Amino acid sequence: MTAGSWGGQGGLVPREELARELERLRAERPGLRVVLANGCFDLLHAGHVRYLAGARARGDLLVVALNTDSSARELKGPGRPLVPLEDRAEVVVALASVDFVTAFPERDLEATLRLLRPQVHAKGTDYTPESVPERALDRELGIEIAICGDLKERSSSAIVQRMQGDSEGER
Repeated sequence: MTAGSWGGQGGLVPREELARELERLRAERPGLRVVLANGCFDLLHAGHVRYLAGARARGDLLVVALNTDSSARELKGPGRPLVPLEDRAEVVVALASVDFVTAFPERDLEATLRLLRPQVHAKGTDYTPESVPERALDRELGIEIAICGDLKERSSSAIVQRMQGDSEGER
């Protein structure tokens, strides 16, 4: 079962339900490599697609954890996200590389990592293994850190800046 067939709104699976589903899948398929990627994914762009495809290539199943609207606002500022959580989830789960989408309200991913216990924690190229905020927890839980995607030349924030007339924004 994937998030698209889960029956929740927009394919969004609550973390606790997803943890139970992942436990069931691991029992059914020993050696299953679960990859966890995360972000706001406010305005989906090519950089997001490449990051998620790269993350999916690191394992058998890709879970994407989206920042809730309140945590996205806390990280990105007033007026963000432009797209509400349920809509962001529906768009992300429609990607061929994504198996499940969940959400997290915290500023960091620690509670989600503890609950879902992925084998791989994927981050974009704006990070290094040493700069991943949850690196100590990843190490403690035996989770591999994978840096995925192409160079960070695109961002939703830059798109928003361009839409507001700031021609200096990135692509």
